[in-house]
Amino acid sequence: MRTSSGKTEDDPIDGCVEEAAPAAPAPRSQGVAVLTRLVVVLAVLAVAGGGVWLVTRASTPEASPLTTEIPALQVKAADVRPGSVAPAGGAVAGGAEQQTSPQQARSTGPATLSQWASQVSAASGVPARALQAYGNAELAMRADQPKCRISWATLAGIGRIESNHGQYAGAVLGADGRPSKPIIGVPLDGSAGVQAIGDTDGGRYDGDAGVDRAVGPMQFIPGTWRKWASDGNGDGLGDPQQIDDAALAAARYLCAGGRDMASPSGWWAGILSYNNSTEYAQKVFGLADGYAKAAQSIHKQG
Repeated sequence: MRTSSGKTEDDPIDGCVEEAAPAAPAPRSQGVAVLTRLVVVLAVLAVAGGGVWLVTRASTPEASPLTTEIPALQVKAADVRPGSVAPAGGAVAGGAEQQTSPQQARSTGPATLSQWASQVSAASGVPARALQAYGNAELAMRADQPKCRISWATLAGIGRIESNHGQYAGAVLGADGRPSKPIIGVPLDGSAGVQAIGDTDGGRYDGDAGVDRAVGPMQFIPGTWRKWASDGNGDGLGDPQQIDDAALAAARYLCAGGRDMASPSGWWAGILSYNNSTEYAQKVFGLADGYAKAAQSIHKQG
């Protein structure tokens, strides 16, 4: 979501502690009791803080240098009227109609998710590791919000435009689903072609404490990520740089409000909410339609 806007939550306000006046020394026993209580309080805070850390952990990256690479520049916009039709759907591992969880899909059905991704990668050119994330997100939403009917192919179309499937600016997508270097977009400082979005994360996600930048393979603005942060790989963490997490968060974002992403009106509304640009949506359409048809050709051959 390089140029999309999203509601942001208020940043936490650091508390201030006023310096107290010197107090008379307390008896040794009283001092030990106070120290004991302090240790208990610190332990409780550490546990509570650790819980938050498990959900929102993300290392603070250095802001990446500007690059002239634009992943979507060479993508052709499909000649299709907005709202008239939705892209083709492509069956994912486990069968298009099978209600299964992502975990089950890796070991059951006509093919595991990994095998399916390898087959579709050869036909579509999308990296297999990225396809696993997109397929995993579809399966997760199929179980959680079946009426949304979002397709992995749509997520792949967005992933291609936003970061070339986690390969933006020379990054390499690793087996763990993380790029070899953090993917961070241009500063959203209001310059030509970009929105002006002030800093919402203190540089925690984007390494920039001055203004926000979109982050990760699906290019979430930090404030939007805080609302939709997801754990797609089951490690108990939500990391916008990890493609399973990012793909699931994007799927949840697109399915918001009971949207049907398989209907023409729902699909276009969802994509335009991600980035309010008709050309952007037409590019995603062309990519998603092409990816889905490439996957369909494999099933026809089989």
